[in-house]
Amino acid sequence: MSDQSAQNDIRDRGDRSVEQWFICKRDTGICEIIKADNKESIANSVETWGGFASQGEAIAKRIGLIRAGKCQPL
Repeated sequence: MSDQSAQNDIRDRGDRSVEQWFICKRDTGICEIIKADNKESIANSVETWGGFASQGEAIAKRIGLIRAGKCQPL
């Protein structure tokens, strides 16, 4: 998902009370799990995946991204 589409996704879901979680890849290659309300952090990422309905779902995806070599572990 591109940065712009992640931002649009956050705005589209902004009026819902459900939490959304995103995986944001930094320029260091490390991927962080970020709550959707932290829009600035999401916008400053190199690559973004999500939004996920739960933090656990985002963690599972991040593990898959690490195993696939797309993200570095912390």
